[in-house]
Amino acid sequence: MLLGCALSLAAGPLFAQPEFDFMPDGGRNMLEQVFADDLAAVASATREAGEWREIVAAKAPALMEKEIDTLASYLAVNAPLPGERIAAAADVATLAAAFPPDGKELAIANCQFCHGFFTGYLAHERDAEGWRAVFKSPFHSELPMTAKERETFALYSAINMPIPYQDVPEDYRF
Repeated sequence: MLLGCALSLAAGPLFAQPEFDFMPDGGRNMLEQVFADDLAAVASATREAGEWREIVAAKAPALMEKEIDTLASYLAVNAPLPGERIAAAADVATLAAAFPPDGKELAIANCQFCHGFFTGYLAHERDAEGWRAVFKSPFHSELPMTAKERETFALYSAINMPIPYQDVPEDYRF
């Protein structure tokens, strides 16, 4: 189980590949873009999703509502980072990479090996509670994900799923 979790997390950057560009970005992927000049302050702050939403919207007014919500919910669950991670980061890219996997990365790492990615994940419309309930089934409860990862996944999925059929590449439809 630990090996699976380690492989899942280590493979995160692997999943940031072009074949998944059709999926909306997750929070970690947007950090550098939005907070390039003050990511250390963001990494050390504790805020609720609503507060993060106001900050993100003010900082990046060109983002779409779903993108703002995605980044705000990600930060509400995953910030602050432990101080040693912040101190160890040599630059913004390293600090962004020190954040936990985001919902997109978690979905790619966990949702396509037991069932079809489209029929098992991309086509589902649920609220956050509905996505949390997924982990109550015996086969999903065994996934090597922490409570924070499950919450990150649930919030990302509630905001960004379903993806319209025509927007999903044919190879991922069934």
